[in-house]
Amino acid sequence: MSRKVAGPEIEQLIQLLARLPGLGPRSARRAALHLINKKDQLLAPLAAAMAAARDKILICEICGNVDTSNPCTICADPRRDPALICVVEEVADLWALERAGVIKGRYHVLGGTLSPLDGVGPDELNIAGLIERARGEQVKEILLALNATVEGQSTAHYLMDQLESCDVTVSQLAHGVPVGGELDYLDEGTLAAAIKARKTL
Repeated sequence: MSRKVAGPEIEQLIQLLARLPGLGPRSARRAALHLINKKDQLLAPLAAAMAAARDKILICEICGNVDTSNPCTICADPRRDPALICVVEEVADLWALERAGVIKGRYHVLGGTLSPLDGVGPDELNIAGLIERARGEQVKEILLALNATVEGQSTAHYLMDQLESCDVTVSQLAHGVPVGGELDYLDEGTLAAAIKARKTL
């Protein structure tokens, strides 16, 4: 049994940091100590930013992106091409594609992938919203930018079936995205090449 080496407030900070992706207990302790040592330069501004984010972050009712406005900045941007909707699993994938700067259209966040074993069916994902958007007059192409995993590909096949009744072209990322790869971990060059080489299904 490990002993606690600091007061409850610091221990709580370490425990909360350890819940973040990529941070285990040891990394969380190092991060907490760094924040404490830079209390005025880092800890105070971080606490203020997190409080502001908690109060102001919204989910876009159109696409499912997170932002401080609803509709989000992307959906409200008149320079975006309304004819193209790029479908992603999670907001992290949307951000990865935006970093690459290759999508000139808009997005739709599903909120995950179909996974019957985990109890995730079509009703648990933002699929109905996608079908409704695909029936809009301006939409011409639905680009399925799902991860090249078994779940991602089975979700893509399901979406293709659902979109058959809509008057849109359905395309997906080229196989430059490696099987088992996740968009958030790919470099911008790979993402850009995959977007440019997309194919109609």
